Amino acid sequence: MSGPSKYQPTSAVGKWFHERLPIVAFAKDHALDFPTPKNLNYWYTFGGILAVMLVVQIVTGIVLVMHYTPQTDLAFTSVEHIMRDVNYGWMLRYLHMNGASMFFIAVYIHMFRGMYYGSYKAPREVLWMIGVIIYLIMMATAFMGYVLPWGQMSFWGAKVITNLFSAIPFVGDSVTTWLWGGYSVDNPTLNRFFSLHYLLPFVLAGVVILHIWALHVVGNNNPAGVDVKGPGDTVPFHPYYTIKDGFVIVVFFMFYALFVFYGPNYLGDAVNYVPANPLSTPSHIKPEWYYLPFYAILRSIPDKLFGVIAMFSSILILFFLPWLDTSRVRSGRYRPIFKLEFWIFAVVCVALGFIGSKPPEPVYVFWSRILTFYYFAHFIIILPVLGLMETPKPAPNSISDDVLGKSSLMPAE
Repeated sequence: MSGPSKYQPTSAVGKWFHERLPIVAFAKDHALDFPTPKNLNYWYTFGGILAVMLVVQIVTGIVLVMHYTPQTDLAFTSVEHIMRDVNYGWMLRYLHMNGASMFFIAVYIHMFRGMYYGSYKAPREVLWMIGVIIYLIMMATAFMGYVLPWGQMSFWGAKVITNLFSAIPFVGDSVTTWLWGGYSVDNPTLNRFFSLHYLLPFVLAGVVILHIWALHVVGNNNPAGVDVKGPGDTVPFHPYYTIKDGFVIVVFFMFYALFVFYGPNYLGDAVNYVPANPLSTPSHIKPEWYYLPFYAILRSIPDKLFGVIAMFSSILILFFLPWLDTSRVRSGRYRPIFKLEFWIFAVVCVALGFIGSKPPEPVYVFWSRILTFYYFAHFIIILPVLGLMETPKPAPNSISDDVLGKSSLMPAE
């Protein structure tokens, strides 16, 4: 925490305003002067990238809505109108469409960084759980947005995913009917998804503010995983991290621009440029790339209900990560066996994504079951046992020692 405010306005107008609404002091204390560990590396920049990408998605989305028509007979045509007739409409659409993928690239790096450095451990459990809620809202928002162009993959993706809720005992059919707004995916479904897709980003922005608030209560974690011992362990957020984060954000936007201007449809599916046709099923229905690992888990279970349970459990289990990892050491830097296991787990997630993009042929189903078992074993078996058995390496006594490359003589505890 930053402590009492040190901001003192000098002008009469500044003092008058400060006494009635100390917003300048709040911004200075919590954005500019906030004490931040001085050993944060570039992996800690992706939180800032996510905040910027959220603004990009909201702004481009608001402009696109001005020209979009949420009606099944006109939705596809209105998207083509945006692409062809609206000034820079093609760029706005590609910014928004590829922005969703950039958002998920950044959030996956952000989450894996948190898992590697133990950012979910005490006292940051609530901070981590709010982050998982943000991830769930992101997934719901992106799914509903993918339906809006009303192409073939949009329509059939909506039909397949919403139909999963019918597997829920007793209430499944009622829930599915409510989601559809009727007895099939049709105009009421599109209207509902449009309304929620427009609303949820603002909900997401509110939860992000809550996430930042929680971060400022407990403070940043750091690569060494040691607590701040004194003022010498921190630096003000500005100018040190505003410059550093700004540089990485510019580099990330160059990567983003490569897709927008040179490969706008690389991460999409060509089938979605065909208008939705309820009478013609695509040969291979698959979701966007950022859902593919969970789609592979869903298909690995032969029973529909248990497949749905496994898919949702693969996300909800992240809520319990702070208690499943029994190690007292935060950072994976000083846990040699965990470090190896972490990278194996990362490869398993990528492999699940690859399998999720393939047709449900026997060889892919076989491997998806093995990888699904390992995915859950990582959380339920490996992390609890590893935390009790592993002997960590010596860690620095302080953040300053980490910056200077000094280690303690005793193993981390």
